[in-house]
Amino acid sequence: MMERVFVDTDVVLDLLGERQPFYKSSAQLFSKADKGEIKVFVSSLSFANMHYVLRKKFPDCEVRKILSGFKVLVSVLPVNDKIIDLALASNFSDFEDAVQYYTASEGNMKALITRNLRDYRQAKIPVMTADTYLKSI
Repeated sequence: MMERVFVDTDVVLDLLGERQPFYKSSAQLFSKADKGEIKVFVSSLSFANMHYVLRKKFPDCEVRKILSGFKVLVSVLPVNDKIIDLALASNFSDFEDAVQYYTASEGNMKALITRNLRDYRQAKIPVMTADTYLKSI
């Protein structure tokens, strides 16, 4: 069975925005998804966040093309009532991170991949950077 990993918005933006020095590891991660070596999931919230950030750099029509191309690489997990309730009741200092974490947790992900490790200290699933994940497989 293919390994299922959840990728936080920051790692996706590293890829789509070609943010250095993080672009290389994010590109390698999504290359594995493109080759069918891993199955990558993101939350529906990530698409809203990505659009918001990318529209500061690109025109809206370009952002939609970028996101449409990206969408073929990932599966999108919904943010539902249970996830919002868990996030609201959590001790996460950042609400958005709580939503991402509970989306991954409820989706039974093998790992959550992010650059923001410190906000996920209380996680019960493995949380790692793209570099660390790539070295582990």
